[in-house]
Amino acid sequence: MQKVRIDLVSDVACPWCAIGYRRLEQALEIVDGEIDVELVWQPFELNPDMPPEGEPILEHLCRKYGKDAASMAQSQREIMAVAEELGLNFRGALERRANNTFAAHRVLAWAGTQNLETSLQLALFDAYFGEAKNPADPAVLREKAIKVGLDGDTAEAIARSDQYAEEVRAAEQRFVEAGVNAVPGLILDGRYLISGAQPADVLVDALRQVVEENANR
Repeated sequence: MQKVRIDLVSDVACPWCAIGYRRLEQALEIVDGEIDVELVWQPFELNPDMPPEGEPILEHLCRKYGKDAASMAQSQREIMAVAEELGLNFRGALERRANNTFAAHRVLAWAGTQNLETSLQLALFDAYFGEAKNPADPAVLREKAIKVGLDGDTAEAIARSDQYAEEVRAAEQRFVEAGVNAVPGLILDGRYLISGAQPADVLVDALRQVVEENANR
């Protein structure tokens, strides 16, 4: 069985990253038994300069995109509907704040050493979009780490320190240099970049194309 590595560049504060991962899951179900996929999460910060207290999400998005509050709220509701159709909990999406997520990425890097990064990613998506919690809050990171079977004390200690900072910064820079300037971004076998939360059938076709090309090398 052919193996394909997927680097999934993502931010836990990105709604389309949660949606994109769920669509990727659907694609992986289709190719199960046909393609062996190694999934590696990679960090991206939507709001690297955001102060610790964050900013109400609609206020932030209106300023970022130059739109009025009613239009932006409607856009968010449309995203929520897409997410809910995929079984994602986005009930708190309109109440969330725009946050810097660097601490979350550092704890996620540690979770990766325990083979639980995907579990923690999903728990943080749920915390942010479902519960409107700050995914970089050390207390939230502790709570969600425990929920997925990680040590809560260690998660909180990492969040309150600078552990894994160099690793996260290096990974962020590497994927920006690879052409990822928005998320989600999927890089297949280090060669092909797929931008955005593409439908499952698009991802299946891309995976099969990579496998075919690898077989013909």
